[in-house]
Amino acid sequence: MQQKRNIQIIEWEDLDKRKFYSFGVFMTMTIRATVYPATLIRTRLQVQKGKSLYSGTFDAFFKILRTEGVRGLYRGFMVNTLTLISGQAYITTYELVRKYVSSYSNDNTVKSLVAGGSASLVAQSITVPIDMVSQQLMMQGQGQHLTRFRLTATVEAGKPRPMFGQTRDIIAQIFAADGFRGFYRGYVASLLTYIPNSAVWWPFYHFYAEQLSKLAPSDCPHLVLQAMAGPLAAATASTVTNPMDVVRARVQVEGRTSVIETFKQLIAEEGFWGVTKGLSARIISSTPTAIVMVVGYETLKKLSLRPELVDSRHW
Repeated sequence: MQQKRNIQIIEWEDLDKRKFYSFGVFMTMTIRATVYPATLIRTRLQVQKGKSLYSGTFDAFFKILRTEGVRGLYRGFMVNTLTLISGQAYITTYELVRKYVSSYSNDNTVKSLVAGGSASLVAQSITVPIDMVSQQLMMQGQGQHLTRFRLTATVEAGKPRPMFGQTRDIIAQIFAADGFRGFYRGYVASLLTYIPNSAVWWPFYHFYAEQLSKLAPSDCPHLVLQAMAGPLAAATASTVTNPMDVVRARVQVEGRTSVIETFKQLIAEEGFWGVTKGLSARIISSTPTAIVMVVGYETLKKLSLRPELVDSRHW
């Protein structure tokens, strides 16, 4: 007989949706602002040839900080905040698909796998055009020789151009070069990266939480166990999907059209280690993301419980 779960999961029907979305926007924005520098570093590491510019994550961090300042670590951030829309679409899809799948299966792994993959499919359809622009902005400054697009006049009278001026410049160049399709360059590579990443993350998150609950004292708060399970799941998912993430970054930034040819060239030029590029930066960024997301998301769900459930249930 299957042992009863120690950690209960708050499901979609238990939530006050108005609270859920209000708190969710704030949580998503906080997470993105916290981990954006690591995302920028990861992108530059993945796109560079060999170690032509940076020797690793920390070398990239200090070089960018020294030559471009803190602003350099947040290039493209304002554009990237538009992914708040895809973030809300992601969690809505995840919860709704979990509810739908529960009609056919009570297995939490199955529900998490299907819901995670479906949520990522919806979110990436919104995110890819935003990523195309924000990644081109990330590559300006020290990494500008790694991308085919350049800001036409980054400095005027000794001052940087306004962020939205840079954004318009990049958007115009992408459209002129590739038309509307240019904003969805790398869409397939993104799906091949993030659908497996999401589909792997959620089952492993619940798996690690369950295993930790068996090892921890009975009075250990569930939130602590979940906060530990999140980074473990993130590291697992990042390691599994990093090769395709490297390919995705190169397709989008360098303007390539073939995922397979990009992968073959990566292996030919840099060998097996080429597919691990940016992995440490990805894990470094995913660890705080996972902790903040798990603690924030589980707290968000508790705060968003329907009023009549607050006193009757002990999560």
